[in-house]
Amino acid sequence: MRNKLLTAATLVCSALAVATTSLPTAAQAQHRHKVQVCRDVSSRGSRNTGTVVGAVTGGLLGNALSHGGGKTGGTIIGAGVGAVAGHQIAKHNDTHRVCHWEYR
Repeated sequence: MRNKLLTAATLVCSALAVATTSLPTAAQAQHRHKVQVCRDVSSRGSRNTGTVVGAVTGGLLGNALSHGGGKTGGTIIGAGVGAVAGHQIAKHNDTHRVCHWEYR
């Protein structure tokens, strides 16, 4: 009987100790404030799409602007310039901010 009483008293004291240490005190609660946390998120899929669209558009434009026998060279140069431009445009337009609130 005595062991059961000691065991129960020990469990109650342990539970109270855990409960009081896990609860914030009034001073701790006053110093917590709401903070907005943001980060930039980008996906690589948009960059790849921008590169392909830029290459196709640049190739068509290079073919249309080149003269005579230089159409192949104009198409290749236009595709290369368009791919770089499309990638850079997609990279800058793809990044967006994701924000959430945290208590600190």
